[in-house]
Amino acid sequence: MKPWRWILGLILIAALAAFGWHWVAADPGYVLLRLRGWTVETTVVAALVILLLAWAVVGAVVRLVRWPFGAMNRRHRRLSRRRLADGLVLLIEGRHGEAERDLHRAARYPSIRGPALLAAAEAAERHGETARALETLDQAAQETPRAARILRARLLRRSGRAAEALPLLAPEADNGTLTPAGWIEFVEASLATGDARGASRALDPLQKSGELGNRAFAELEGRVIVAQIAAAPDGATLASLWAQLPKGQRRLPVAIDAYARQAARFGQTMAAMDELESSLRREWSPVLIATYGSLGAEDIETRLRRAEAWVDTHPNDPALLTALGRMCVRVRLWGKAKPYLERALAIEPGAAAWEALGDVYVGEGNPEIAQRCYRNALALARGDATEALPENRAARIDTRVTAVEERDQHGVPRLSP
Repeated sequence: MKPWRWILGLILIAALAAFGWHWVAADPGYVLLRLRGWTVETTVVAALVILLLAWAVVGAVVRLVRWPFGAMNRRHRRLSRRRLADGLVLLIEGRHGEAERDLHRAARYPSIRGPALLAAAEAAERHGETARALETLDQAAQETPRAARILRARLLRRSGRAAEALPLLAPEADNGTLTPAGWIEFVEASLATGDARGASRALDPLQKSGELGNRAFAELEGRVIVAQIAAAPDGATLASLWAQLPKGQRRLPVAIDAYARQAARFGQTMAAMDELESSLRREWSPVLIATYGSLGAEDIETRLRRAEAWVDTHPNDPALLTALGRMCVRVRLWGKAKPYLERALAIEPGAAAWEALGDVYVGEGNPEIAQRCYRNALALARGDATEALPENRAARIDTRVTAVEERDQHGVPRLSP
């Protein structure tokens, strides 16, 4: 469509020029100029053309006179931009001292002074010069006050002074005018000072902004909710807080895990079990099943039966097998706990499974093997290699070969490839 528009526009211009020419040709006008004995006679059209030519000549002369000064200014601008680019590259490369020097040089040009000073402050802080970084931010605040304030809050928080960072952001947070980076820093500073409820104020504007990806926002949201739950002083406060949370937040696995553990500490094991079981029915989570198996001894037989029913659909989940083994240990079913734990270790060795297996051998009166299991649990926690059990046990726990049955989400076995 654009070529047709151009053609139509040219036709209109040609038509207007033709009509205008006939209109001017019929009466071109008359201009008489007398000055100190000089007389100039011409038409209006010629006078306009002369004026335009004179204006062009004067403009060209002015540009010619200003060219040397403009050339110096352009060179200064070009050098400053190059130093800004070089400084940012050096900052990413970790050469913070050189980056700070180039960025301060780039800040001499007014149009990029603010961004260059902000980057220079970041370079100084990474170089370990927090005081100099804050001084640089004082200069940057004259050019970019909001960005400088957010970066100052970040530097203060990183240096362990979150209590000083929070007041810098609180006024804009109260007005709801913080930028996304400001809200993130407000959350971090609030969490660092133990104000989890204050941090929760930032979740809604951050979600609406859409500047954080789904994964990053979910991680931040989970941390805030976990902090709120951990700050609950008693069971009644915890129950009230959990009931007030939006439905979406109550379905986050990290939130359910934190709530279940905190509720169990306050003696609300049944409430914790209900949340865990409801969540596991909606979506399977190894983290939640591990928490389910670590709850106290309350209603342990019922929990054990329910967990055993999940083996049909999740036969190869080491977290489930470990949880079953730990629950069997609590009710002293040593012979029943051992196959679950040995299977879990065959699929994926874990410190919790080795520790529970040690408890089994303690219950069976075999302290030597129990000590070796405990040592293996500590070794895995440290990232070290584990010791093999005695030969008569090696056939039961072969962590090198995993022969397990694969099933789909409905519990139907899959054919081997």
